[in-house]
Amino acid sequence: MTHDIYDFTANSLDGTAVDLSRYAGKVLLIVNTASHCGFTPQYAGLQQLHTRYADRGFEVLAFPCNQFGRQEPGDSQQIGDFCTQNFGLTFPVFEKIEVNGTGAHPLFRWLTGSRPGVLGTEGIKWNFTKFLVDRRGHVVERYAPITKPDAIAHDIEKLLGTAPDNSMPDVVG
Repeated sequence: MTHDIYDFTANSLDGTAVDLSRYAGKVLLIVNTASHCGFTPQYAGLQQLHTRYADRGFEVLAFPCNQFGRQEPGDSQQIGDFCTQNFGLTFPVFEKIEVNGTGAHPLFRWLTGSRPGVLGTEGIKWNFTKFLVDRRGHVVERYAPITKPDAIAHDIEKLLGTAPDNSMPDVVG
């Protein structure tokens, strides 16, 4: 049974396997993304969060997905180019994955099981669903696609103020 995010691997855009234990001790915001979505402008806000908090141990991890309205049709090269050219992203963007169903990436099965959505539903409803993970690798909050990145800043700051071995503060989302 998986107990934290560090038990997973995911492929970077160049296909290299990335062991998520490399993010041990960091606060993470994990987001399923798409390049042709009404929420795509949130990339700018995600980059702002990354820039503001990276030196304090914060990372955004983006996982492109084409399951919602086929809004991420590109291959890895196209996705990377889009993110760099349009938003200047400096945080990790991973290979396109599925987040729901039998083909869902194990990371997202774990995330949704750890922090169900409204009325206890586990499935992700749309692009830009966000999961906040504490320094110990545990999911502490799930945010709807409509939640703008800057609305999460307070919760991130709470978690950044907590050392990896300390008890977690209460986070209200």
